[in-house]
Amino acid sequence: MDISVVIPLFNEDESLPELTEWIVKVMREHNFSYEVLFIDDGSTDTSWAVIEALKKTYDTVRAIKFRRNYGKSAALNVGFAATQGDVVITMDADLQDSPDEIPELFRRIKEEKFDIISGWKKKRYDPITKTIPTKLFNAATRRMSGIQLNDFNCGLKAYRSDVVKTIEVYGEMHRYIPVIAKWAGFKKIGEQVVEHRARKYGVTKFGLSRFINGFLDLLSIFFVGKFGKRPMHFFGSLGVLSFLVGTFMALWLIGVKLYHISMAIPYKRDVTDQPLFYIALVAIIVGSQLFLTGFVAELVTRNAPERNQYLIEKEIL
Repeated sequence: MDISVVIPLFNEDESLPELTEWIVKVMREHNFSYEVLFIDDGSTDTSWAVIEALKKTYDTVRAIKFRRNYGKSAALNVGFAATQGDVVITMDADLQDSPDEIPELFRRIKEEKFDIISGWKKKRYDPITKTIPTKLFNAATRRMSGIQLNDFNCGLKAYRSDVVKTIEVYGEMHRYIPVIAKWAGFKKIGEQVVEHRARKYGVTKFGLSRFINGFLDLLSIFFVGKFGKRPMHFFGSLGVLSFLVGTFMALWLIGVKLYHISMAIPYKRDVTDQPLFYIALVAIIVGSQLFLTGFVAELVTRNAPERNQYLIEKEIL
């Protein structure tokens, strides 16, 4: 199979028929073998009924429905595991992504041998409350990851099948999939300017919580990417450094006291009366705790169960 189109959705019943018809039209015009895989993230409208009706018209439609809302990352992770195509295309269900971009995305993955092609919505129709946080996140992510993309969070992306079968997406880390892929060893990441269409149906799912969670996920991605398999290197290094600094300060204070005693020099304050002594004690204690944290984290990484387990209510396969 040439292409799997993965579409996560939540309450998008109005747009699904038009989107599916458009995708099918593009696929038939280019003679692609394909599947359209909808992941219903616990919709409370009639989205699932619409998908069931679409299946009767288009036998290339497949779908998975979550019992409750887990988020876009969960939907993508489950969708990636179910794909069968050589190239996986992801797009949003709200008609803001154009299926006409699919042939060029497919060509660049197959002919130019990219691991990922990320869409760049150079001209956007989103409100300023969404565009400004997006620009900040993109700048921060470029700096921390070294990946020169203008739009990390664009829903329209193309992947080699090996990429989606290797990476794990959880939390709200869908916006940082290129970073996750890079840490997994897939470094040939490109970008393509794509059309961004004004929302035709429904309302945006963007909120303040996504701004906060996005920042926390960026820090998590950075830490897990560098130290996820070796947390002892991070916590242990900080712990040893703090322990050594505290020990040095404590020994220095004690040494000064012993020197004054040996030379019969009056000593103004006892060691325990000096603030520096308590700072040294805190540094020693914190260092010990960080070292133990690294040790425990090392044990956890060696015995961690699968984190991505979701309740699936229905499937159309």
